[in-house]
Amino acid sequence: MPIEFYKYQGTGNDFIMIDNRLLQFSKNNTKLVATLCDRKFGIGADGLILLEDHPEYDFKMVYYNSDGNLSSMCGNGGRCLVQFARFLGIIKHEATFEAVDGLHFARILENNWVSLGMNDVKEVRQETGYVFLDTGSPHHVQLVENVTAFDVVSEGRNIRHDIYGKAGANVNFVTPLSDNSFRVRTYERGVENETLSCGTGVTAVALAMYTLGKTTAKNVTLETPGGTLQITFEPKEGHFEKVFLNGPALQVFKGTWA
Repeated sequence: MPIEFYKYQGTGNDFIMIDNRLLQFSKNNTKLVATLCDRKFGIGADGLILLEDHPEYDFKMVYYNSDGNLSSMCGNGGRCLVQFARFLGIIKHEATFEAVDGLHFARILENNWVSLGMNDVKEVRQETGYVFLDTGSPHHVQLVENVTAFDVVSEGRNIRHDIYGKAGANVNFVTPLSDNSFRVRTYERGVENETLSCGTGVTAVALAMYTLGKTTAKNVTLETPGGTLQITFEPKEGHFEKVFLNGPALQVFKGTWA
């Protein structure tokens, strides 16, 4: 059966979007998802997202990593899905939707930017040489002197496996640019490679940098290989509330998988 799909990207983090409100997509076919995401033999994407009906809210988000497996929250994917929902006529400028980590509120801003509310972050764990926290997905955040020249793939893969084992974690390497801006590169589990951007990753970086005293700002700019994202938040005695991930989300093309 032909599959109609749409391709979206948020700062280079790209996703296949499928309208699954009629539940026609084979959700247990991990091989099909991996094939669709394959950049040589498929459409090519960092992940695949299904938009489904929800009994109470605007829609439901079902997210797969490019390896075909269901995964934890994807921030850039959530922002792209909001734009997809507007394209389908489900919403106009605001949305409340359910993802694997709970409810999210989003607002579409000017210039195709989407502001996505993330979950409160209850714990930021400082370890020797790095910080660990969960922003909807687990993240390792590590400062390096020059992230532009850093071997993100090799070092990220080693950390992902050696420290976090089979479950893994996303690994973010960070270099400060100023008091409120940082350059970030991310190795993503499930993709098992560097991605041009990671929404939950830059969220983790902003909160980690505030925790470490590397910034005093509550509005932090993150420069990724795919573009610029902004994080706003409210620190509350060791945890963070009102966390928002802000950045562009655009439709790239549409097609039919035969």
